[in-house]
Amino acid sequence: MIEFQDLYKAFDGKQVLRGFELKIRDAETVVIIGYSGSGKSVALKHIVGLLHPDAGDVIVDGQAVSTLDRGGLTQLRQGIGYVFQFAALFDSMSVAENLELGLRRRGLGDEEIEERVREALALVDLSGTGDRMPAELSGGMRKRVGIARAIALRPRYILYDEPTTGLDPVTSAVIDRLMVRTREHLRVTGVMVTHDMRSAYTVGDRIAMLYEGRVRQVGTPEEIQQTEDPVVRQFIEGRPE
Repeated sequence: MIEFQDLYKAFDGKQVLRGFELKIRDAETVVIIGYSGSGKSVALKHIVGLLHPDAGDVIVDGQAVSTLDRGGLTQLRQGIGYVFQFAALFDSMSVAENLELGLRRRGLGDEEIEERVREALALVDLSGTGDRMPAELSGGMRKRVGIARAIALRPRYILYDEPTTGLDPVTSAVIDRLMVRTREHLRVTGVMVTHDMRSAYTVGDRIAMLYEGRVRQVGTPEEIQQTEDPVVRQFIEGRPE
C-alpha cells in the first residue's frame, strides 16, 4: 500500500502541498486530478524519493520514503515503474535497447531480458518494433513504449505522469485501454496524475481531486461524476470561473 501522510512541500516560499493525505490500496488504480500547478506531479515524485517532504511522509509497504538511505531508495525503486509525461526515451537507442537498459542494471541475463522485452512489447501491442528507433514512432507509440519499459521491470507499482497529454482522443483511448489491461493482467497498483477526465473515468478505481494542497474529494468515478462539491464539479465539467 502507498499512503501519503500529512504531506507538506513548498518551493521558493510557495506552498504546494498542505497536508496532502491519501491511501492507495493494493491492486487498485487511483487517479489524482487537479488544476495545473496544484502539485499532482510533486506528490508523485515523493513516492520514489525524487523530492523530500518539508513535513509528513509517504509510506510505501510500511517504509517511510524520506528515511531511506541510498540503498533503501534503490531497493524501493526496483519495485516501481514510472511512466513519464513525454515517454523520456533515449533517442540514440532502439526500442528494445530502451527497455533493456533498466533490466541490465538489475543484472538479469540476456535470455531473461529478451523474454521480458518481448512480453512487454506484446502487452502494449508493439510486437516486432524492437529494432525501430524512437524517431520512427508516433507520439502514441512512444507513450506505449514508455509503458512497456515500466511493465518489463515487473513492478509492484506503476506511476503514470500525464500519460495522455498531447495525444488525440483515439490514441488517448488506446493508452487508457493499455493501462486497464496492465492492471488486470499484472495486478499492479497504479497512481496516475492527469487533466483528462475521460481517461480518469476509464482508468481509475478511485479519483482524488487535489485542490489548494489537499485532497478536496476522493471517490469512485461514479461518485465524482455525481458530486455536489462546486469546486470539483467546476473542474470535471471544464467550466471557467
